[in-house]
Amino acid sequence: QVQVVESGGGLVQAGGSLRLSCAASGRIVIINAMGWYRQAPGRQRELVAAITRGGSTSYGSTSYADSVKGRFTISRDNAKNTMYLQMNSLKAEDTAVYYCNLQSVTMYNGAKYSEVWGQGTLVTVSS
Repeated sequence: QVQVVESGGGLVQAGGSLRLSCAASGRIVIINAMGWYRQAPGRQRELVAAITRGGSTSYGSTSYADSVKGRFTISRDNAKNTMYLQMNSLKAEDTAVYYCNLQSVTMYNGAKYSEVWGQGTLVTVSS
């Protein structure tokens, strides 16, 4: 079974920075794409950033929501099954619960999970 734990959320002033982490544990062989979603109160969950697995000599390809381009950076460490989201120049509208999403996870016992979600971490940006 896969366990996913997000961390790094908290309260920050507008203009500040936070770094979120998503650590996947279990007997994992491979995780395909990974992504960060967020959900603000009264709003639908939205994709913030995503990253593919990449190869042995190349980093994964990244994509971002227009609202965070130039401010957020997504990265991953395949050896540690961990993903990060560096958030700079935070705005009040970035306030939300941020969720880690894993796509196409394969385990050593042959089990496969098409999608795995973390429990979320709250980011609050005060203006």
